[in-house]
Amino acid sequence: MATIASSSPEGDRVSAQNRPLVVDLDGTLINSDLLVEGLFRRIGKAPLAAFPLLRALFKGKAYFKHVIAETDSLDPATLPYNETVLKIVEKARAEGRPVYLASASNERLVGAVADHLGVFTGWFGSNATLNSSSHNKAGLLVEKFGNQGFDYIGNDKVDLPVWAAAAKGMAVRPPSRLQSRLATDHIEIVENNKPRLKSWLKLFRIHQYAKNALVFLPLLTAHKFDLFSFFLALQAFFAFSLCASSVYVLNDLVDIEADRQHPTKRKRPFASGTIPIVQGALSIPLLLLVSLGLAAATSWSFLGVLLAYFALTNAYTFSLKTKMLIDVVTLAMLYTSRVIGGAAAIDVGVSEWLLAFSMFFFMSLALIKRYIELAVRIDASLPDPSNRNYKLSDADIVASLAGASGLNAVTVFALYISSDTVHTLYRHPKLLWLVCPILLYWISRVLMMAHRRLVNDDPIIFALKDRVSLICGLLIALIMIVAAL
Repeated sequence: MATIASSSPEGDRVSAQNRPLVVDLDGTLINSDLLVEGLFRRIGKAPLAAFPLLRALFKGKAYFKHVIAETDSLDPATLPYNETVLKIVEKARAEGRPVYLASASNERLVGAVADHLGVFTGWFGSNATLNSSSHNKAGLLVEKFGNQGFDYIGNDKVDLPVWAAAAKGMAVRPPSRLQSRLATDHIEIVENNKPRLKSWLKLFRIHQYAKNALVFLPLLTAHKFDLFSFFLALQAFFAFSLCASSVYVLNDLVDIEADRQHPTKRKRPFASGTIPIVQGALSIPLLLLVSLGLAAATSWSFLGVLLAYFALTNAYTFSLKTKMLIDVVTLAMLYTSRVIGGAAAIDVGVSEWLLAFSMFFFMSLALIKRYIELAVRIDASLPDPSNRNYKLSDADIVASLAGASGLNAVTVFALYISSDTVHTLYRHPKLLWLVCPILLYWISRVLMMAHRRLVNDDPIIFALKDRVSLICGLLIALIMIVAAL
């Protein structure tokens, strides 16, 4: 427990005008959960910390929270505060009522939030031995203000004992299963906004699913156009997509603090608080299980590729993305693994030429993405990124490496045209030379557009929306079809 200012005699029922207002923190004052945030922040910085944290959990939830809070780098200024609750707090203060912050989060974090806002008379929080949640919180408040001696704003089932002890109860975005109970107990629902489908789709990065169309590439390059092969590739597409979504959600949990400080990423569902962080975290195992089920139904070799992809993406999330250049090489490998997965799904070999082209091509796009991120920070006069091992002064060399890698991809394609393999797959292989200038133009154009700040965040998403890029892609497809006829 922490600093408390003022008191009421035990059992007194003060008038509504002077009655203290007590506000819950997680899910009420803020659209997030500090315990979940702190857990993923800790594991994100040091994955092996999961083992000592597990030992701490066996000593009780209060001690577990204490251990996480000890080294948590929470910045209260970046938290997604609930404007409705803040207005209720300001109204109570204007009426001269004392207002308290009472949370099951650790007292170190509760105090930091209270100090930042500067609107609370006092605050309560958990310590190393007491978890101030549910009945414990109710007992603390009754001891301080008396039974029915305070008003309380909460949000979930654990707040039922506190609402029962309060003179007036208010709820913020309560779960649907709880709303009938709240109506029976005369608890006022002051805000009932639920996450929209659009927010969930944004969290799962549905727009990124286009990248998984790479699983169809072996289908095209091997000229395997039967319906059964297409069905297997389609199954592989959805398996990769759901697996990628589970990793995107995990990545957003780990990066939540950095996202809140980013000019555009602060609008992501977790960073902005549009999706409850606990619900979002629970979607990870669900997405992964469905993905692995689809993979196993496709083929065992494809399941192996998907598991390797999942392992590499997690290595990227927890460690490799902070390593200079290793991060972009890893991204290129992740794109290439989709091609390998597509080949495994339809049981065909993967051409070394295709793998080499894929590595250089996607290395170029990964470097362009890093260049864009640095350019955004330069334009916004922001400091060097805290979650990437790049400096703003690296922007020019990153752009140069992107161009070099892209041109190497075109070189590999040119060498492929000269190989014996082409003559077995294409009747008119010389037509494929027309692809080279289109690739040269497109890669150079994307880099130029990025330099002019006309590409936002991801060059692949840009390409899917850009008319010139779509025309280039269509021309390449037509050339390859005609060359095969």
